[in-house]
Amino acid sequence: MSVGFRICSRKQAAPLELVAEFAKLPVANVSDCMGRLAAAGPRLRPMHASGGLAGVALTVKSRPGDNLMLHKAIDLAKPGDVIVVDAGGDLSNALMGELMLAYAVKRGVAGFVLNGAIRDVDAFLKTNLPTFAAGVTHRGPYKDGPGEINVPISLDGMVIEPGDIVLGDSDGVLAVPMDGAEKILRQTLAKQDAEERQMKAIAEGKNDRSWVDAALKERGCEFPDY
Repeated sequence: MSVGFRICSRKQAAPLELVAEFAKLPVANVSDCMGRLAAAGPRLRPMHASGGLAGVALTVKSRPGDNLMLHKAIDLAKPGDVIVVDAGGDLSNALMGELMLAYAVKRGVAGFVLNGAIRDVDAFLKTNLPTFAAGVTHRGPYKDGPGEINVPISLDGMVIEPGDIVLGDSDGVLAVPMDGAEKILRQTLAKQDAEERQMKAIAEGKNDRSWVDAALKERGCEFPDY
């Protein structure tokens, strides 16, 4: 295969049952349980009306402003796939709009993460297919390539392998690697349970705040008289 025009097979994919469990959790809590090291960058914002994103990564690497391989990725997508596109973050030309969105819905695509721009924003809001993108422009895309499908890509330093779990909500986008996903899920569920107990304690006026002063004293902070 030629580098730049390459379509690879996806060797593995996260089970949809596992994806469904992650879909119930806030992205921030999953991120905390991954050491707070992974993020797809603050530029990627939801372009749909409401709701979260969860699915299996079908990755695309494309030239900025070109959607030839994105078209092919939609053709290849399986129900539950999230198409994740590294297009360099360029916002000069939209990677997709209303027509491609309609076709993706028909194919059962679970959503999009586009390191680039979209157009026809009203259609994305109305259709409400979870879509995260870096911006909006009315200028359409080119269809010349090059591009690659099902290769490792990176969004703002976060590596996404084909088949990884991709999550998104109002806080941003996160990729959970296949290796270790079940352990991350268990840790996140435990964190979620702890936060629910803490919220209950706050509501009842029983929240323990002693850790704040303890942390400050450990760092040598002096406390004035109030």
